[in-house]
Amino acid sequence: MPYKTGPVMKKTLLLGCLLLVLAPVVSYGFFNLPPLPPPEEYGNLLINRTSEKNGMKPVTFSHWIHRQEHTCRVCHFELEFNMKVNTTEITEKTNKAGLHCGAPGCHDGKTVFGHEKPHCEKCHNGNRASGKEKFAEVSARLPRAGFGNKIDWAKARNKRLIIPAHYLTLKPARDVKFTNKLMLEAEWPNVPPAYFPHKSHIQWLDCNNCHPDIFNIKKKTTKHFEMARILKGEFCGVCHLSVAFPMDDCKACHPGIKSK
Repeated sequence: MPYKTGPVMKKTLLLGCLLLVLAPVVSYGFFNLPPLPPPEEYGNLLINRTSEKNGMKPVTFSHWIHRQEHTCRVCHFELEFNMKVNTTEITEKTNKAGLHCGAPGCHDGKTVFGHEKPHCEKCHNGNRASGKEKFAEVSARLPRAGFGNKIDWAKARNKRLIIPAHYLTLKPARDVKFTNKLMLEAEWPNVPPAYFPHKSHIQWLDCNNCHPDIFNIKKKTTKHFEMARILKGEFCGVCHLSVAFPMDDCKACHPGIKSK
């Protein structure tokens, strides 16, 4: 005798089908994405590890100013700045000794202004919105993006609208072809996979920036690699919460995702 579906079972099946259809919407809206600052402030960080303790205002560091001249690799590999703000032991003494910001080719008093008193407030201003007027000039001549500071930095570099130096003295390896594009299956139902292009990342970074501290070398061996932890500043969130394009730009990583 054929099995007859009762009213309760029909409602359950209907609800199940509805959840499958809405799964992408639920999954995209489930996560509490952090609020974004104004475009001119996105990528601006306040460095205050010791400044106020020594009677100085915090340093405002603008990524959008510096990335026009240097790639991420220069600071976060060659000059040994940690990825997390306020964890690098920068002092006036180390800067004047030619380390960190004071490295040759940076704020050494020749290439760019140095660490003399007339220049202190250029960095020690405690104002995250510092440089707002200059940002308008920069953004007007560079390709637009939909999120973050709304500048497509990858396109700007590829079109040679900016030509950031990739090293000061330590040249990157040239004998490895960084062409692998990894497909990463999503854990949520009906959410399309994410794609990680090594080529576009290596234009800005060094392998050591990601491997092995943030990601294991071998694919699919990094534990707890999930969106909830990314939004806490782990994995991709090390960069893509405050400097690189933010998590709001879902399609940049999940190109198959449907727009809201």
